[in-house]
Amino acid sequence: MPYSALARLDCSRCGQQYSADQVHGTCECGSPLVARYDLEQVAGTVSPRDIAGRAPDLWRYHELLPVRSARSVVTLGERMTPLLPMPRIGAALGVPRMLMKDEGTLPTGTFKARGAAVGISRAAELGVTAIAMPTNGNAGAAWSAYGARAGMRSLIVMPSGSPPITQAECTAAGAEVHLVDGDIGDAGALVSRLVAERPGYLNVATLREPYRIEGKKTIGLEIAEQLGWRMPDVIVYPAGGGVGLIGIHKALGELLELGWVTGDRPRLVAVQAAACAPVVAAFTAGARACAPWQAAGTASSAAFGIMVPQPLGDVLMLDALYASGGTALAVSDTDLLSAQREVAAAEGALICPESAACFAAVRELRAGGWLSEHDEVIVLSTGTGLIYPQTLVSAAAGPVHDPPQ
Repeated sequence: MPYSALARLDCSRCGQQYSADQVHGTCECGSPLVARYDLEQVAGTVSPRDIAGRAPDLWRYHELLPVRSARSVVTLGERMTPLLPMPRIGAALGVPRMLMKDEGTLPTGTFKARGAAVGISRAAELGVTAIAMPTNGNAGAAWSAYGARAGMRSLIVMPSGSPPITQAECTAAGAEVHLVDGDIGDAGALVSRLVAERPGYLNVATLREPYRIEGKKTIGLEIAEQLGWRMPDVIVYPAGGGVGLIGIHKALGELLELGWVTGDRPRLVAVQAAACAPVVAAFTAGARACAPWQAAGTASSAAFGIMVPQPLGDVLMLDALYASGGTALAVSDTDLLSAQREVAAAEGALICPESAACFAAVRELRAGGWLSEHDEVIVLSTGTGLIYPQTLVSAAAGPVHDPPQ
């Protein structure tokens, strides 16, 4: 059995097929490319029992990942992340069977390490020596770190309002960093111009190369394995570019085709900040694609990582929501920052504001009856709250007690 069962790349819109062993960006029609595998070959040679005997890391699923050889793997030690019961916050929100997938334990502190590990590994295997990308912060930090690990040059363009810690991470990893006054769309425009001027750089912006999804889909593979190869009822995800949501949906579909999991597909929930919610607007309207978020230029949110006014993966995200019987909703900064403090106090988990938005959404979904007390709900904690110390300042205003006499 080969290390990877990667077969080809398919356009997510028009279906055109591409060789998986050449460097590609998007399809000629401009849509994202999606990796496809010989699942019949995988099913005939590998089983969940085989996977259980492997090292507890992202690469235990290598047949379902695009890297052709173990020698090509670029790693910073990305281990399986915990799936933690959240009994106290779950009880407070009315969903006692709540669990949290804690991605803050990954290298660089966020789930972006998954996409970077696989994307950089495959790019290096195909001979790429330099990458460029726009980012709201965390993805740039992860791709810079893995790029450095692979000996690649990295060109990172970020909004000037991105978290200072992530700016510093990119610089520390040796990336060439540019700041723009504007949002991630403005950063993306500058990346496109710079890449056109610099032969040899691969634009690895969200869904402009096919392998970030493959790294992110390991979230879904891990969840299924950690639950004993069965499906939960609901997965709640903070959606900006939406690659993780798309990847989880893809992973669970592959597992169903392999016959490795039991149960119905979980309902997927996309959570956005009220200040920038194009997916929520499209879902509410029953649309198949997002219109650009008109207030993006003046909008701001503590959940900076999900401020994406026109995601390239909008069609794939919405398809996943509709196909799974899921939903999308937006939450205010007041509610998500309150949830961030509540989760920390109840469970000791210091989560990022994007993840806190998911807990705020669970409260709203339970109050509205979309969730029941019997649902097994998994919330994605996509990163550590330590990256956003400014969101914790309000905690300093709490009561301070005099020392005992």
